[in-house]
Amino acid sequence: MENKIRLQMRFYGRVQGVGFRWTAQNLASLLGLTGWVLNDWDGSVLMEVQGQKSQIDSMIQRLDSDMFIEIERIEKKELPPIDSEWEFRVH
Repeated sequence: MENKIRLQMRFYGRVQGVGFRWTAQNLASLLGLTGWVLNDWDGSVLMEVQGQKSQIDSMIQRLDSDMFIEIERIEKKELPPIDSEWEFRVH
């Protein structure tokens, strides 16, 4: 079994107003991931997500294949996992 990791990711492209946050929440629930997602003032979407790397990679791949979402670039930063987190929230 893979170790749990936490990534902070900023998504650029056509990512606001296209259901990105709600799709991310549904995928997180399906894949057993925790964290949060929010629209930022600059038009990007900021997310912290936690789980196994393969699950997070699957989430990103599925977001990128959505017909309305167009991810042009992702900035990623690894963070320490938060053991007390149990859900994925939309802000």
